[in-house]
Amino acid sequence: MAKEEKKAPKLRFNGYTNDWEQVKLEKIAAFSKGKDYSKLDLKRKGYPIFLYGQMYTDYRYKIVETSTYASLKKDAVVSNGNEIVIPSSGETSVDIARASWIAQKGIILGSDLNIIRPTSSVHPLFLALSLSNNQVKYNLAKVAQGNSIVHLYNNNLKKVNIYFPNIVEQNKIGNILNSISNCINLHERKCEELALIKKALLQKLFPKKDEVRPEVRYKNFSDVWEQRKLGEVIISEHKGKVKSIMKGGNTNYLETNYLNGGTAQKVDALADVSKDDVLILWDGSKAGTIYHGFEGALGSTLKAYVPKYSGDFLYQILKKNQDKIYQSYRTPNIPHVIKNFTEKFNVSIPTIIEQQEIGDFFKQLDSLITLHQRKLEKLKQLKKFLLQNMFI
Repeated sequence: MAKEEKKAPKLRFNGYTNDWEQVKLEKIAAFSKGKDYSKLDLKRKGYPIFLYGQMYTDYRYKIVETSTYASLKKDAVVSNGNEIVIPSSGETSVDIARASWIAQKGIILGSDLNIIRPTSSVHPLFLALSLSNNQVKYNLAKVAQGNSIVHLYNNNLKKVNIYFPNIVEQNKIGNILNSISNCINLHERKCEELALIKKALLQKLFPKKDEVRPEVRYKNFSDVWEQRKLGEVIISEHKGKVKSIMKGGNTNYLETNYLNGGTAQKVDALADVSKDDVLILWDGSKAGTIYHGFEGALGSTLKAYVPKYSGDFLYQILKKNQDKIYQSYRTPNIPHVIKNFTEKFNVSIPTIIEQQEIGDFFKQLDSLITLHQRKLEKLKQLKKFLLQNMFI
C-alpha cells in the first residue's frame, strides 16, 4: 500500500510537524456580499469605504485604512475587522482570484465584493494569503465564470478546499509575510519618491526651453549655458557588431537584455565601449533608448558616443529628453534613430567643471535609486519564495 502523502508545506517554522487540516471553506466561514456602493458614491469626507476596484489598482493582503469616503446608507455593510473580501467580478479569472483582509473596523464594504467571515479557528490574514496563492488561487480561477467579464460567486467559494495548521502557526506565517509586504511597500514608496526628486532636480538644474541658465546652480557658477549640436560634444561614434562574429570569451557583450538588467553574455572581442560612453539603441521598437555606465563589446543594435567632456552629464541630458527622442528623432513604421541624429539634436552645456559637478551628483542619485530598486526586487523574490513554500 502506498504511503499517504504528508499534508504539510515544504517550509515550516521550527517545532511544527503536524499535518495541516483540510476542509471546505464553507465549514470555517460565513458568507455575504457588499451592498449598493460604487465610485459614484464617493465623497471628500465621510465614512471610509473599500471598493472592489481597489483590489486591482492598489492590491494589499491587509487593509487597515482607505483614502476613499462615502456617506453611510441605511443598509450599508460595515466591517468589524474580521472580513476577507474577494472581488466578485473582474477582467480575467487570474485577476479575480485574490483576497484581502479588512483589518479595520468601520469600513464600508462596497458592491461587487464577496465577503467571508472566518471562524476563530482561522486567522483572517492567513486565509487571505491562502486564497491568493498557489493551488487555492488556481482553484478559484478555475471556478470563475464568464468570458469578457468573469464572476466569482459565494457558492463557488464555499466549495474551495483550504489547508490550515493550528492558529499559532497561522499567526507566525501571516506575520512574517505581512512584515515583508510592509518592507516592499516602503521600498516602493522610496523608489517613487527618489524618482520624483530626480525629475524635479532635472527641471531645476538644467535650463528650461529658450533659457540660458538653470533655475538652481552650484555655488560660484554663473556663466550662460551654450547651445551645441550633439555632434559637437562627442569625440566619435560607432555602431556595434553582431554577436555571431564574436565567439565565446571574457568580454561582456552589450545588448538590450543585459543593459536592462539581464545576465551578460561573454564574447571573444576587445571592449570597444568604456563606462563613460553614452549608448543609444539604434533599431527596434524602443529605438532611441539611452544607456550609460557599461563596459564591453557593443552589440549590433546599439551606437556608442564617446563624449568630449563628462559622459555622466551627457547621459543626463539625453535621458532627460528620452520622450523627445522617441517622438521626434525616429523614423516611422520600423523605428530606428534618424541617421543625422547628432547633427539635428541640440544640447545645452555649461563649463566643463559645472558639467562634472552635475554629472557626479546625478550619478550618485542614480546609484541610490538603483540600490533601492535592487533591494525591492530581492524582497519581492523572497516573498514569492515564501508564498510558494509556506503553503500547500
